[in-house]
Amino acid sequence: MQCQPLSSIGSWKPTTTYPAFSKNDLLSVIPRVREPVHVIQEKSNGQLGLSLSGLAFPVTATENSEFRLMATLPALYPEWLGERSFLEVHSVCFPYVAGAMFRGIASADMVIEMAKAKMIGFFGAAGLSLTNIEKAINTIKTAIGDSGLSWGSNLIHSPNEPDLEEKVVDLYLQEKVRRVSASAFMRLTPNVVRYACTGLSADNNGKIHRKNFIFAKLSRPEVARLFMLPAPKQILDLLVAQGKLTTLEATLASEIPVAEDITVEADSGGHTDNRTLTALFPTILTIRDEISSEKGYERPIRIGAAGGLGTPSSIAAAFSMGAAYVLTGSVNQSAVESGLSPEGREMLALAGVADVTMAPAADMFELGVKVQVLKRGTMFSNRAANLYTIYKANNSIDTIPQDVKTRLEKDVFHAPIEKVWSDTRDFFSRRDPAQIEKAEKNPKHLMGLIFKWYLGNSAIWAIAGDSSHRIDYQICCGPSMGAFNTWVKGSYLEKVENRTVSDIALNLLEGAAVVTRAQQFRSYGVPVPGKAFNFTPRPLSYNIES
Repeated sequence: MQCQPLSSIGSWKPTTTYPAFSKNDLLSVIPRVREPVHVIQEKSNGQLGLSLSGLAFPVTATENSEFRLMATLPALYPEWLGERSFLEVHSVCFPYVAGAMFRGIASADMVIEMAKAKMIGFFGAAGLSLTNIEKAINTIKTAIGDSGLSWGSNLIHSPNEPDLEEKVVDLYLQEKVRRVSASAFMRLTPNVVRYACTGLSADNNGKIHRKNFIFAKLSRPEVARLFMLPAPKQILDLLVAQGKLTTLEATLASEIPVAEDITVEADSGGHTDNRTLTALFPTILTIRDEISSEKGYERPIRIGAAGGLGTPSSIAAAFSMGAAYVLTGSVNQSAVESGLSPEGREMLALAGVADVTMAPAADMFELGVKVQVLKRGTMFSNRAANLYTIYKANNSIDTIPQDVKTRLEKDVFHAPIEKVWSDTRDFFSRRDPAQIEKAEKNPKHLMGLIFKWYLGNSAIWAIAGDSSHRIDYQICCGPSMGAFNTWVKGSYLEKVENRTVSDIALNLLEGAAVVTRAQQFRSYGVPVPGKAFNFTPRPLSYNIES
């Protein structure tokens, strides 16, 4: 039964090859996304097929043919899956971003590789000292030089360390870091506004030009609004009074959004609200449209998608919803450029979609906030959860039953509690002395700092590849890692040593183009085989010199 009659746009005649009608023939044509293709129908039986060649005639022509021409699709390029303004504004070839995984897991080498592939990578500055961030920036700048390639670094909201957040912004402005991935912000701070608005100017036609670009990574509609609106007047006035913005910069800032690139983060590794992209993305897209109309913005606010993106189908789905660009995170941790240890990368390569779980977060442990981590091959999530249970049940280290303390020292800390506290005190004496003062007055806070010693070090052990603590590795990871592993199984990307961040990106984009093409054909009535939606990774190269 055919609900709607098919109408043709002309007729078609074969030249060198016969149309593809069989399953195998269709599977050979569909992946050739860079070539125009005809959708044709055999008059005798109404069967639909495809052809990359042949002669097309308009419906008004008298050419006698056994085939009707139903459609002609132009070439489809992975570069065009996203929004063109993203490519133009950021001087890249592909609408693809590698996210800023903390503590340098998104390493300087990863950022350099992404830039050379004409994509954007963000250095994972969160959790690192100012000295290490500056060292990484210098490494990136030395490798890239004056090539004009695009890259960025992370700015994480640090409510407990506002001075550090300010110093990071100082560093980025000093070193001319033009792109920042702003993450974990629940409100706008003077620091993020200052970065976004520094260097604003207008030309003779009144067009406002930015020097610095904020990529706001978020998962809450109310936070999206803050970044889509102009910076609040009170913050701008404060920055002008402090001499950190000029009056002109503040005036121009009142006419444009704080950020023009909004990354919608769904179910991801690390801090996550576990929301589905298909529910969250359209919601924030609607908010974008409402604010753009209300404010009369002439320049676009681009909405990117992140979280759960580890296969061509998920990438294609994100673009089909209207994503201007996509951002990947978890899957890049297994790349050779990752700052994660080889042991950690091997553990990730074995993960399935169900091998992740939620565990207490080191930075907001006392509040019960959780992060999504790898479960397979590590006891971290269980031990971290047990620490939080003990924390909730006790007011100090001294009230913990002795047998419980003994198990903690033996199985979790691998050291006496006194040694753990000594190391913790030394750390905070350098990083944030106020924490020590508070701990000396509040025994429960002291206990929390001791427990956070384990949570903080578990991530460091995974990065360093400390074999004595392998069972305690904390590796932030979302379900996309397992989906990626299933997709690459049997291909050259199954081996960790072959997983460069650019190979991962190019295959995801190429596969997304093939999936998109297959769906286009299916929407025209072609009986597309299910296998057409399964793109197999392969070594790819693009001419990206221009």
